[in-house]
Amino acid sequence: MKSRFRSTLLLVATLVLGTLQTAAAQAPRGESMLEQVMKRGTLRVGMSTFVPWAMQDKTGNFIGFEIDVANRVAKDMGVKAEFIPTKWSGILPALLTGKFDIIIGGMGIRPERNLKVNFSLPYDHTGMSLVAHKKLTAGFTALADFNRPNVTIAARTGTTAATAVTRLMPKAKLRLFDDESQAIQELLLGRVHAVVASAPLPAFQAIAHPDRLFLPLKEDFTQEPIGFAIRKGDPDSLNFLDNWIRVTEAEGWLKERKHYWFETKAWEKLLK
Repeated sequence: MKSRFRSTLLLVATLVLGTLQTAAAQAPRGESMLEQVMKRGTLRVGMSTFVPWAMQDKTGNFIGFEIDVANRVAKDMGVKAEFIPTKWSGILPALLTGKFDIIIGGMGIRPERNLKVNFSLPYDHTGMSLVAHKKLTAGFTALADFNRPNVTIAARTGTTAATAVTRLMPKAKLRLFDDESQAIQELLLGRVHAVVASAPLPAFQAIAHPDRLFLPLKEDFTQEPIGFAIRKGDPDSLNFLDNWIRVTEAEGWLKERKHYWFETKAWEKLLK
């Protein structure tokens, strides 16, 4: 009798547990980023200034490849883009604490970053390039020439440029700056031997200062995919972003915008 009673209790407990698990699985989750954005009417975009990804024009408005991308994403959501400039070194924590909805800022898809956030499909690819001081690095023609203890290389804090220097030129001294403009100024003053940054910034600097700077390497020395970053646990928003990328790639829109910002200088007249 006791054995039958215990069996009945076990069966009831199993049924109750199964019902609770099913209810939990079917319970509505919190609103997705996409739903929140559409209710609010604005897409809050975390970004940082990188020429020609994002910069300010003569009137103080943001322009650049990433600005075009963010504005198009927002438009296709039926909302406006709100840009929130953030130091690159703190941009991931700012996303995770809800300061903005998404990072659209030339962010390389990296495994260590992917542990904290979810990335969309790549909508672009970029690579690291190096611009050097002519006098300090006379005769340098390869990456190995910079991998020396007496060489100082500058990069922006928290970027894959800094990671690339540490990984590929470990013997060199690395100096970190919050902004590429600070690093370039140190290079022009001859206080560092080279600056590593995402292409095409190094090429633009070599063209702007041909008397002091040059490109010792013929090609970018790394390649990396670029994606949108959002908080984890939001498959609906990620699905929208992935399919947005597929559509705009098929239209040729992304390619056209990339050509304008990276392969022409027609936009320079818009700058301060």
